[in-house]
Amino acid sequence: MIAPGALEDIKVLDISQGIAGPFAAKILADFGADVIKVEPLTGDYGRTMAPFHKDDPDIEKSLFFLLLNLNKRGITLNLETSTGQKIFKELVAKCDVVVESFEPGYLDSLGLGYAELEKINPQIVLTSITWFGQTGPYSNYKGEEIVAYAMSGIMSISGTADREPLKHGGFQSQYESGINGALSTAFTLLMRDFTNEGQHVDVSIQEVVNSTLVVNQPFYSWTGAVQGRRRSEGAGFGNVMPCADGYFISQPGGGATWDDIVDFYGDEVLREEKFANAEQRVQNGVEFDQVLTEATKDRKMHEMFKSASEDYRMLFGIVQTPEDLANCPQLEARNFYEEVDHPIIGKIKVPFRLFNMSETPSQYRIPSPTLGQHNVEVYTETLNYSKEDLVKLRELEII
Repeated sequence: MIAPGALEDIKVLDISQGIAGPFAAKILADFGADVIKVEPLTGDYGRTMAPFHKDDPDIEKSLFFLLLNLNKRGITLNLETSTGQKIFKELVAKCDVVVESFEPGYLDSLGLGYAELEKINPQIVLTSITWFGQTGPYSNYKGEEIVAYAMSGIMSISGTADREPLKHGGFQSQYESGINGALSTAFTLLMRDFTNEGQHVDVSIQEVVNSTLVVNQPFYSWTGAVQGRRRSEGAGFGNVMPCADGYFISQPGGGATWDDIVDFYGDEVLREEKFANAEQRVQNGVEFDQVLTEATKDRKMHEMFKSASEDYRMLFGIVQTPEDLANCPQLEARNFYEEVDHPIIGKIKVPFRLFNMSETPSQYRIPSPTLGQHNVEVYTETLNYSKEDLVKLRELEII
């Protein structure tokens, strides 16, 4: 039985592409919003992002598209035609939210900017997620994941001091921005309940990532200090270290005393005066790292994690692989994963729940749509077009 969704009375048009915008709209859909994915006739470019199921570069087999468009219905619509723009405005009149990720000014050039949409539906919320935001000297610059990391400042503190700055793996800046987009949209909908007015939500990916540098920026603003990257050697618990079957990281603190930590590693050298406190461990950091590496070279990471956490109450983490995560008992216990049955790809286990809500939880309802899958359903039931109308629209390459 499907429980009521927190946003089940909300209707959303998702005209965004790629990662950030679709992820924001997916979160709204996971909590019950009726999200219609509006794609150009060639499809969201996210459909062309690898990896593909069985390495078949088919637009219906992109893993990214599958993950980012769960719980959405899908239609096609050519927004660069006058008829397509007319149809889109008809949809806007019946919806609460539009999520978009085009370059600033693009929707205005089509007569579909916020000023125009507001005339059609004064309660509409337009959520724009772009690399640098809607205003400012960089607003029309192109962006990409690595550009966001560089321009936000997070690369300046990532990596080790002896090497060039590093970018984190994956597409974290865009996922973070998707979460911010969904959250800000929800706030705006709440405010709308009091004012009966919509708003234009402006999310800058650069600002989202920069806002996570909680310590880095105040260091400079308050004292002029610049936070550097961590030491390459002798970091005193600062670096990931190898063990027999993987990697781990250990930190001082938790409920463990220094004697507990020495007992865990099992090397009495660590009780010597040169390792007695944090300052001395940093001063003798290279030797300290060597002692730890030698002490753990034949130990396995899961055994170490269990012992460190349960027996010694240490702050201890292991570098989990995809296989480890797929079988992680903590994630399993919290129902983090969901099995999706896609009409083309088949069944696949995917990350799903970002957080739990006791009364209105996120729920999986439908797989990501195939291109134009719900054209007939949406255009005939929502806008009362006839099937004959749809034939003409297809002939004119509008849908």
